Amino acid sequence: MKPTKKWFHVISILVVAGFALAACAPTEVIKTVEVPVEVEVEVEKLVEVPVEVEPEPVMRTGGWLDTVIFVEEPSSDAAITRLEVGDLDVFAYNISEPDLAARIEASDVLVRETAYGNYNDLTFMPSTAKEFEDGRLNPFFSDKIREAMNWLIDRDYITQEISGGLAAPRFVPINKASKDAAVLADTIAAISLKYAYNPDKAVEVITAEMEALGAEMVGDAWHYNGEPVVLIGLIRVEDERLEIGDYVSNLLEDIGFTVQRDYKTSAEASPCWLRGDPDTGCAHFYTGGWVSTAISRDAATNFSFFYTPDGLPFPPWQAYSPSEEFYDVATKLNNSEFATMDERAELMARALELSLEDSQRLWLKDDMGYAPHAANIKLASDLSGSIYGSRLWAQTLRFTDSIGGSMNVAMPSMMTEPWNPIGGSNWVYDMMPIRGMQTGAVVPDPFTGLMVPLRVETADVFIKEGLPVEQNLDWATLQFVDEIVVPDDAWADWDAENQVFITVGEVESGRTALSKVVMYYEADFFDKMKWHDGSPVTLADFVMFMIMQFDFAKEASPIYDEAQVPGFETFFAAFKGWRIASEDPLVIEYYTDAYGLDAENNVSNFRAANPSGYFNGVEASWHALVPGWLVEANLEAAFTADKADANEIEWMSYIAGPTIDLLKAQLDIAEADGLIPYEPTLGQYITADEAAARYDNLQEWVRRYGHFWVNTGPYYLQRAFPVEGTLILQYNPDYPDLATRWDRFAAPPIPETTMDGPSSLTIGDEATFDIYVDLGGEPYAIDDIAMVKYLVFDAAGALALVGDADAVADGHWQVVLGADVTGALEAGSNQLVSIVVSKRALLPVTEIAEFVTQ
Repeated sequence: MKPTKKWFHVISILVVAGFALAACAPTEVIKTVEVPVEVEVEVEKLVEVPVEVEPEPVMRTGGWLDTVIFVEEPSSDAAITRLEVGDLDVFAYNISEPDLAARIEASDVLVRETAYGNYNDLTFMPSTAKEFEDGRLNPFFSDKIREAMNWLIDRDYITQEISGGLAAPRFVPINKASKDAAVLADTIAAISLKYAYNPDKAVEVITAEMEALGAEMVGDAWHYNGEPVVLIGLIRVEDERLEIGDYVSNLLEDIGFTVQRDYKTSAEASPCWLRGDPDTGCAHFYTGGWVSTAISRDAATNFSFFYTPDGLPFPPWQAYSPSEEFYDVATKLNNSEFATMDERAELMARALELSLEDSQRLWLKDDMGYAPHAANIKLASDLSGSIYGSRLWAQTLRFTDSIGGSMNVAMPSMMTEPWNPIGGSNWVYDMMPIRGMQTGAVVPDPFTGLMVPLRVETADVFIKEGLPVEQNLDWATLQFVDEIVVPDDAWADWDAENQVFITVGEVESGRTALSKVVMYYEADFFDKMKWHDGSPVTLADFVMFMIMQFDFAKEASPIYDEAQVPGFETFFAAFKGWRIASEDPLVIEYYTDAYGLDAENNVSNFRAANPSGYFNGVEASWHALVPGWLVEANLEAAFTADKADANEIEWMSYIAGPTIDLLKAQLDIAEADGLIPYEPTLGQYITADEAAARYDNLQEWVRRYGHFWVNTGPYYLQRAFPVEGTLILQYNPDYPDLATRWDRFAAPPIPETTMDGPSSLTIGDEATFDIYVDLGGEPYAIDDIAMVKYLVFDAAGALALVGDADAVADGHWQVVLGADVTGALEAGSNQLVSIVVSKRALLPVTEIAEFVTQ
């Protein structure tokens, strides 16, 4: 049933669009032949019986392709045209503009991957005072004005008129494609009602706050210190954010602000909103776009990431100043400082309320995006992250009719910011090719977000008795224990001056933790894993990773970086110890008070889940880090943008640009000296001969390819061309996995739901609603359903009831509204909203039934 307009802003935030999956079953056809009875015929019949021949097993390892060429195409319209004429094979970007989505749907030569992890916000640039350095007013210094912007903006207009219905309004920092969106549906609904479009209220609050800041309305325009208040809007141009930016600018102009519209691409905008000093006032607001590159199973860390200095080591993040309560709640959620799910729910609900009061970011919409590609291509696309967010794109991208070949993949931006393993670009456009060149201990299932083994075989997860953790898969075992004691020989801290680890026994013998993760790597891990330059992966790479978790945040370190301190302090507050239990086969233990709600994802929460996965999980070998370490120690360039800007030096790039020569010079020095970094510790794991061999491998790599980007994944970086916006990735013959390993992720098993119930009922009568859940026309098994939740909204639009539906049979769930429930409803039009979440595809699917009470 179609919701009326008054329901739209509430219901649309609950609705997540789904799409049907066709299922075809073989059909046996029996043909009857009639023969005239008066004719006796003897027939010798030759029947050809088709014999199914088993295909030859595919023995290719690594990626299916020989070459993947990434190119920049900022125009989605042009990208579709290039796909149709065969100039491109894949456009790895989520398109949510309605006219372009219609083109893709109508095309005879294109197919699409649908994803639900793209979302947009309005980012208010922070400042440490109400005035920028040049004396201009920053109205968004006021948290009251930021909060009031929620009432000024009509999210229904954005989702319906700008996005053409391919989006849903968003008020909170929680994705639609997540478990928490369903669990917290009632809280989110209440917030959407509180902050629904109300321009009169917005103007009232903004007026009072502007006057409190010292501004005055002169005629129809706000003035400050005798000058008009000019707001600079940094507006992205590649997609519908152009229209969103103009819409917001128009609203602000209508209430008395003068708006300067600064239209820019991602690369052009980055120096301001991501790297710029907020106090200089390069912009007042920015039309942000985000993508969650895996299904979110736990959104508790989002508050710390989006609203506190702990999120990223970039200047705007370092300027965030949440309230003391908000920071405390966000940190508790980030570090799992709760004992029960009820306690977590209370913290999450409070964090949601505080995030709207803070409104450093104004969430606008969740997209249903289309990523188009040629029809003869298949890959494992992520339900949240789409093609460009999939962790398995490199292992699965292929032509359906051949093995090998070269494929052209386009994205709106390439090499948006410098690449380096410690503090380089985290743009999704850069992370897609980066992820295709690396590996890890575990990888997220693209349909559920649960971690599955990649380089580990098994894991044991020990959790303190009573904590709300559950096991979903059989590769990671979950055990609840009364106490977890951290061994005295586990590493607890780092002495940057003497370059040695400090053990638990030295700082707190008998230390306990809430969780312990034991990771058992493949028995032949060290035999088969190689860095792209031919160097073997060794234990030294793991130890170097652990050192670097501490060293950047220690003032005694020559590479100390102030921007790394807030994130380190959050990590260190929960960290309890790290221990190598066995060197070969490799077994690593990790102790922490921060735990995930899924046993499997506690393995990913272990910070060294990759064989040395640094910032954003980027890989780096110890020997490839050495030249960058030396460059930074000499303050010739810096790993992070914040430190580079503070010292007026280059932000380090490992793939191109002026810092390549700096890295080459330091590699020569390291090789000549036979340098073993952090020798008091790493000298136990690296011999002089091993160091010499690694430096020699890296020298040859740099001579051949001209860069320092060395990973272990199915493709390696052959060459980067920043000016042309082109990357060439080449097949890695040393990658050990069969190309067929991930074939099971061909299509997501998203439930299809319908609801049946009375369209009208008498107040005080019992009412029954049936919810039918299918997959490809067959009933969805009860055991495969995580939850079926329902919400009742009364005739006034208020949330009247929240509950769980009862399972009747496979594919059949039921909601019974008792006489006491309907008796409390007023006469009018009510709505029942069902939310179905599958264990096999963690995408909440919503159905709405409208019924009249009289």
